[in-house]
Amino acid sequence: MDKIIDCHMHFSAKGIFNKTAENIGLKCTLEEVQNEFKKNNIVLGIGMGVDICEENNLSNPQIIYHGKEKFPPFLAQCLGINALAINKENLKDTLDSFKQKLEENSTVGLKIYTGYQPYLATDKKYRDFYKLAQKYYVPVVFHMGDTANSMGKLKYSQPLIIDEVAVDFPKVKFVIAHCGTPWVADAVEVVAKNKNVYMDLSGLMEGKFKAKKQIKEFKPYLNIFRTWFNYLHDYQKLMYGSDWPLVDMKEYIKVIQSIIPKKAYDDVFYHNALKVFDRLPEYLKKQEKKIYD
Repeated sequence: MDKIIDCHMHFSAKGIFNKTAENIGLKCTLEEVQNEFKKNNIVLGIGMGVDICEENNLSNPQIIYHGKEKFPPFLAQCLGINALAINKENLKDTLDSFKQKLEENSTVGLKIYTGYQPYLATDKKYRDFYKLAQKYYVPVVFHMGDTANSMGKLKYSQPLIIDEVAVDFPKVKFVIAHCGTPWVADAVEVVAKNKNVYMDLSGLMEGKFKAKKQIKEFKPYLNIFRTWFNYLHDYQKLMYGSDWPLVDMKEYIKVIQSIIPKKAYDDVFYHNALKVFDRLPEYLKKQEKKIYD
């Protein structure tokens, strides 16, 4: 395993993830991210957009970086969709604002926060965005499974619903984030059934820990993933993601290594992301030489 792509992490220049980063003894800054990447041989991270784009008056799209200098060469982004802010009157302008950001090579996907927002993945609010994803050759990532706070509504983040979306939009690639935990079996079945659905391994644990102890103490929990990944029997459908700054990168990598066979490391930690995020190979080719400058 020579290098890693972290296909699901977070960064906010406005500091909303600083409190989370404090739990692992870090700060959510570009310097900290780059340092962690260097230490763990991570060549690129895909950030999920949470900040409001300041280039227009809409609360869409949600992005990851507001800095005045150029977009960081060691990051790419999935534009966050704030469905709560979309209505009939502003839909066209909203879609136009997404199109503008999708023209930027740093944009490699879209992110939908099902569970945090009260709309199913099949809701008509999202259909135009699936069409955008098809047009621009980018995947759509869904938050699936448990939510980080009690205000989330779990019925919207149950992964079986992605089966309907995958069937209705067969030319779009979809990613079930967090393995749909705790509905791992349902998520794996959707991935196994649909050739255009994948899964990332982010957010399975949180906080600061030592991997060796964590792997031992959480053996029954981790065995769930081992069992269902064996059922899937297709490790090209899985991608590494950390959900940083939720976890210490070094220790989390070791945890994920413990639930997949060694022969699949290169695919899960690197190659699969290049296949799912169609824009990544060209973007990484241009950016990779700048990462460690």
